Amino acid sequence: MDADAHGGTAGYGVWSVYYDTTDLRFYWEKIEGLRFRRKLRLRHYGDRSRITDDTTVFVEIKQRVNRVTQKRRVALPYRLARELCDQRVMVEHDPGQRAFLEEVLELICGLDLRPVAMTGYHRDAFLGRDADVGLRVTVDYRIRGRDRDFHLGADTENRLIVPPKLAILEVKANERIPYWLTDLTARNNLQVVRVSKYCQSVEAYGRAPRSIFHVTDEPSLALTKAAH
Repeated sequence: MDADAHGGTAGYGVWSVYYDTTDLRFYWEKIEGLRFRRKLRLRHYGDRSRITDDTTVFVEIKQRVNRVTQKRRVALPYRLARELCDQRVMVEHDPGQRAFLEEVLELICGLDLRPVAMTGYHRDAFLGRDADVGLRVTVDYRIRGRDRDFHLGADTENRLIVPPKLAILEVKANERIPYWLTDLTARNNLQVVRVSKYCQSVEAYGRAPRSIFHVTDEPSLALTKAAH
């Protein structure tokens, strides 16, 4: 596979602020494994220490319908993204973005969403080539989180929410995951597990009891998550 051009061989940082209800509706929908569920987040790729009001961030709705995971998003300057999600006002946008921004506003206002947790990690990303176009593999490590100070660029202490010796390997494919990759994961005894970085952050700060899906500090544990 080839390294993702956005991160090259060094990878890149991924920082996300997750929105939820006061009773953590999105958290519990994930824990209960509902066939249709959504969550809203603000996401930044790169060095968070350089974030300004004009930095491009993404407002994303990630949803799962049965076994299919979908991610829809729009890119906005950080200032406008905060106005949309925190001040709950429509912002300047391209004509093609309006329907999605209205959906975001309806979700925020209808459920009274607010920032609940933040996650950050370093990501190495790889893309399939030739017959494997559409294949994407990511390795996330140094996975941290916090439950306050939700400005993406805030110089605030974060807590490790996955043991530092572990990484999360995600396999994503538009069609079928190629045989050579399923064979490779089998030969390395990787187990398919359910894990949510958002849920890890919520549980790490005691906002909800630890679920059976919480990642424990087991040296032999390897994580892989496949999405179609």
